[in-house]
Amino acid sequence: MKVKFFAYLRDYTKAKEIELEYCSTVDELLHRLCDRYGDEIRRKLFNGSELSNEIIILINGRHIAHLEGRNTILKEDDVISIFPVVAGG
Repeated sequence: MKVKFFAYLRDYTKAKEIELEYCSTVDELLHRLCDRYGDEIRRKLFNGSELSNEIIILINGRHIAHLEGRNTILKEDDVISIFPVVAGG
């Protein structure tokens, strides 16, 4: 599966995108990313045990809030995009 990172998240991963071994759910994928990239990305992805409200996760262009959230089932050919929430004015 392909995982794409945007904005400052690329600073933590040192990559725009990676190929990752199959993960069955979004939650498994996020924990694998934390294991791979450490506490800095964990603090951006999670607020305690909850998903941070400072990131947006899309699966094939669909927000996980409109799917099954962290329990969304993934397929091997999915493209996961992870964005920080951006505010502007």
